[in-house]
Amino acid sequence: MSFGPIQKLFFQDINFDNPFFNSLKEDYPGFEVWVERKKRDGDKAYYLEDDNGAIDAFLYLKIEEGPISDITPALLVPSALKIGTLKVNPHGTRLGERFIKIIINHAIENNIDLIYVTVFAHHVALISLFEEFGFIEYGSKAGEKVYIKNIGQKTGDIVKDYPVVPIVNNHKYLISIYPDYHTQLFPDSILFGEDGDEIIHDLSHTNSIHKIYLSGSSDSNRIEYGDLIVFYRTSDIPGRAYYRAVATSLCVVEEVRPSSSFSNEDDFVEFCRSYSLFDEGQLRYHYRKNVTAIKFLYITAFKYKVIRKKLLEDIKIPDGRWIIVPLDDSKFNQLISMSGISNTYTS
Repeated sequence: MSFGPIQKLFFQDINFDNPFFNSLKEDYPGFEVWVERKKRDGDKAYYLEDDNGAIDAFLYLKIEEGPISDITPALLVPSALKIGTLKVNPHGTRLGERFIKIIINHAIENNIDLIYVTVFAHHVALISLFEEFGFIEYGSKAGEKVYIKNIGQKTGDIVKDYPVVPIVNNHKYLISIYPDYHTQLFPDSILFGEDGDEIIHDLSHTNSIHKIYLSGSSDSNRIEYGDLIVFYRTSDIPGRAYYRAVATSLCVVEEVRPSSSFSNEDDFVEFCRSYSLFDEGQLRYHYRKNVTAIKFLYITAFKYKVIRKKLLEDIKIPDGRWIIVPLDDSKFNQLISMSGISNTYTS
């Protein structure tokens, strides 16, 4: 199944008579009145439908000025991002993670540190998703639980601390990836005009924040938990690497597993299945090639892609075939500065 890009539409352009919204109407008796008010106010929501026209996700976000006093206890903050409504049709493709990324990016883009959501206790899977990425139960509101995430409040767990990454006492690497693989793994980082620009497939490795990269390089064994990766998309046009090969994305390492660390081939396939872009047959092939599986979190796409010319001339990365290139702190910091991403990610 495939999707067009996630859209941000006016409420008036969304079909709220679709059965997708029935569960929201059951949970919230005033849902339809709320929808009409949002239509009048000209509000927008994130919206996703598949290639058959079926709705698969809906997300409404609202920036609120603090203090937030209609929950118990009140949130004494200057402002907060409220997840007003989130529904994702579960079908095993980790689409919820894709929307968690949208929510957190929206907060960072608007310089907001605190996100909160109200959710009924029976939405167990949704609560589990929030908790995985650092939301904690805070209070209550009209029969719902209130969960909050304070961006930048570190626990030492890189998943719960997502999207803020550690930048001291770790190593940094530039790692190359072929264009076709890059497009599938990093839907937010593709280049304008690149093949695949319009169609995003509803697959686990595309949607998930967790991802796996398979490396045949012996240098991959130096990589450890908490290390930072900048992915470098190689050129899609032969002879044009100077301008078409680019650094695109910041990631942080969760786990590094050489093939030899698995009991058998089946264990390797199970570890990689949900987060790798390769199918089972391809995974079995790679296992026999003694690859290393690098599991990582996709933190953010670069606002400005950094072309090979700048990597060579400005950052002074030595010329050559880049597969896994260590970056000292100076080179890494310069690269991050050139990328234009928010300081929040590396604070």
